Amino acid sequence: MSTAVPAAATPRPEAADFLWRGHRLLLLGARAVVDPAQELLLVADLHLGKAEVFQAHGIPLPSDGDAATLNALLELAHRWRPRRVVVLGDLIHGRTGLTAELRQKLSALPELLGCPLELIGGNHERGSWIEGLPCAPSLAAGPLWLSHQPERCEGRLNLCGHLHPVARVGGGADRLRLPCFALDPDADRLLLPAFGALTGGHPVPEHWRCWLLAEGAVLSWPDGPLSPRRPGRAPRRRG
Repeated sequence: MSTAVPAAATPRPEAADFLWRGHRLLLLGARAVVDPAQELLLVADLHLGKAEVFQAHGIPLPSDGDAATLNALLELAHRWRPRRVVVLGDLIHGRTGLTAELRQKLSALPELLGCPLELIGGNHERGSWIEGLPCAPSLAAGPLWLSHQPERCEGRLNLCGHLHPVARVGGGADRLRLPCFALDPDADRLLLPAFGALTGGHPVPEHWRCWLLAEGAVLSWPDGPLSPRRPGRAPRRRG
């Protein structure tokens, strides 16, 4: 008697190649970008200390989101061994959440990562001081322009955070909101999803190209997050 052997499950893609003028980036299902040529690991919008900020306003969120976020970052650094880790703003959620415990964790972070940690200042860092980790302005890294909020830099691809992009997939009761990488075709700009565990999201325009993220996998969605374009449909342009 023969025994049926189930077909092997198709492995879920953990990264997607992204090419911009010949420069290769890896978009990771773990909500980060790797630049292999420059040995960079890029993340945005960790919002550490968010639970403590909410607690200060009487909202009883559990104080365990930071551990998951930091452990995920350490896992990425240990796997990819970058030369630099750059946070594209909003490492913390606010001054109220910058507790002594969180300051201690941030102080130890570069050694745990095994490489320098750089922070581009975001709107949530305003009014805060993190010892040993000053907020830097937007900066160029090869053909990339790294910023927190969307910016234009002629001749470079802008990688930024701030907007926490999500894609709306499906319809009716089956509609999902999935975090995503989002490419603005009008501005040479790639938006990174929020890396933090306690973050919401903002839907991206329909005509943008997206890479959907779910359970560590990344899926290219070339025709926009809402539905495939109909033949002959012209993409919408912003005024």
